Amino acid sequence: MDFEKARAERKLQLQELENIRLEAYENSRLYKEKVKAVHDKNIKRREFQPGDLVLLYNSKMRLMPGKLRSRWDGPYRVEKAEPYEVFHLSHSSSSELIKVNGHRLKLFHGEKMAKNMELEIFLL
Repeated sequence: MDFEKARAERKLQLQELENIRLEAYENSRLYKEKVKAVHDKNIKRREFQPGDLVLLYNSKMRLMPGKLRSRWDGPYRVEKAEPYEVFHLSHSSSSELIKVNGHRLKLFHGEKMAKNMELEIFLL
């Protein structure tokens, strides 16, 4: 009789433990969804059109000395845009095209600023 009572109690404990484990999985899934939504909301889409001037991020810069050197090379001209943020770039000094991922690019504003006569200064 005592064994039957202990067996039933142990079975209830195991079921309760299984319910807690499933609840933890569900809470983890909900947390990951919320974090992904916040992360995706803060991502800025970069869209480049053929003819735009862009700067290319140099990821190999850490191998070269000089902490004050810029990690951005360029400007390059976007020649062709493919799906999945793949861009073909050309440099004014060479005739060959390089194929790069859009995450390594940012828009170059130097040409636009050279044309503008007024420069706005914001003091923080």
